[in-house]
Amino acid sequence: MNWVLVMPIAVPFATAVIVYLARNYPAGRWISLAGSVLSLIASAALMVAVLREGVVAAQMSNWDAPFGITLVSDYLSAVMVVITAITGLATAIYALGEVPEETERLGFYALFQVLIAGVTGAFLTGDLFNLYVWFEVMLIASFSLLVIGGGKERLDAGIKYVALNLVSTLVFLSGIGLLYGVTGTLNMADLRGAVAASDNQGLITVIAMMFMVGFGVKAAMFPLFFWLPASYHTPYFAISAVFAGLLTKVGVYALMRMFTLVFVGDVGFTHEILIWASLLTMFTGVIGAAAQMDFRKILSFHIISQIGYMTLGLALYTPLALMGGVFYLVHHIIVKANLFFVAGLAKQYAGSTDLNRLGGLYKSAPLLAALFIIPAFSLAGFPPLSGFWAKYLIVKAAIELDMWFVTFVSLLVGLLTIYSMTKIWGYAFWKPHPEGYDPTPDRAPARVTATMITPIAGLAAMTIIIGFFPEPFVQFAQTAAMQLLEPTDYVTTVLGVQP
Repeated sequence: MNWVLVMPIAVPFATAVIVYLARNYPAGRWISLAGSVLSLIASAALMVAVLREGVVAAQMSNWDAPFGITLVSDYLSAVMVVITAITGLATAIYALGEVPEETERLGFYALFQVLIAGVTGAFLTGDLFNLYVWFEVMLIASFSLLVIGGGKERLDAGIKYVALNLVSTLVFLSGIGLLYGVTGTLNMADLRGAVAASDNQGLITVIAMMFMVGFGVKAAMFPLFFWLPASYHTPYFAISAVFAGLLTKVGVYALMRMFTLVFVGDVGFTHEILIWASLLTMFTGVIGAAAQMDFRKILSFHIISQIGYMTLGLALYTPLALMGGVFYLVHHIIVKANLFFVAGLAKQYAGSTDLNRLGGLYKSAPLLAALFIIPAFSLAGFPPLSGFWAKYLIVKAAIELDMWFVTFVSLLVGLLTIYSMTKIWGYAFWKPHPEGYDPTPDRAPARVTATMITPIAGLAAMTIIIGFFPEPFVQFAQTAAMQLLEPTDYVTTVLGVQP
């Protein structure tokens, strides 16, 4: 079983090495594309194994758990690895039309593959120290991608991005040290019993808050989100898309894993804080988006807003709420990456992301307009697209708990999201171009249009399929939620597996 857990990490790392050695244009881009296809195949094999066995685990280097490096996957890990591979493949295709030759020569595709490996490793690791290691891999690769081929604006964004994420890393690492001092273990499965058996639950709760802060920065939760809108609008659109789709979701995943598996001794306190942090994240994010007049800045603030829905599913801590949180996590990766792809192609056609300098795209590029409507309406929660079912599950969970204020805020944020999406539609697509010309696809080379429109159409199709045929996806999310709430199989599989 080792290979099925190792391959989703090993393939992008191996691809990164090969790409770097052969990074001269155009070999690197095609090797990266082939590696992304192989990553998707490897992630699909992992999903098949998880669907067959429920939880799969492996010990590296012949060390028994909990002393060695553990790789483990349940339903939540498996779907996150698959959606990472899908996003990686879509980005690799999109980058063919956007990333210039000189940036490729600087190692763009090698760094991109390292980022995918880091994200995948974070989803599959079974111990906290290696989660920290994967966070650092992601941070180094993402900072490099943020500033590569850029000037002063990208460097300024990169410094803000790294500075605040290093604060998160310090808090996280301090929490790891304290937790190890209290329990003597960092294996997440082993920590469940060790934390429960500790006679210092007050200190455990303090440590839990440190982890909440550390992961909250990674997830861009209120009030720790300022690094995101200061940086995500500056790099290539392909990088903005993969950042928007994946990076903050690693923080959400870590919160879901730790606050269902390990820190469950004081749920009344920790999850109450999560509820208020989630509501403030939702509201401040959507208000920030409403105030912007740049396509990418609006989308960046909406990342923050939608993160609040995901963490709210965890905070409510019922099977239905967690099911909604898992469903929302997967839906949002697809939709948000796709919206950044659309923004990039709109800039190719019209030359700007400033809404005041956009217009006429509905008339001159109707296919792009249609492909924008699908993820935009899904993000806003229009039925029957995937975002509707995600919001429905979370709102229903809040109603069942008689949390009417939570329900009100959730619905209000949905309405304000509609406002932002209609503002983009009105300025960029519906009104005439302010300079009086049609931003036609002819302004971009045919190769650019074809390679950039293909992943947009593919992700839009996924959004429609999930929306119109939600039952298998809801059932999958339900199983994932039950594994989070009842992690007995996770613990016994990890601690019982032989190296």
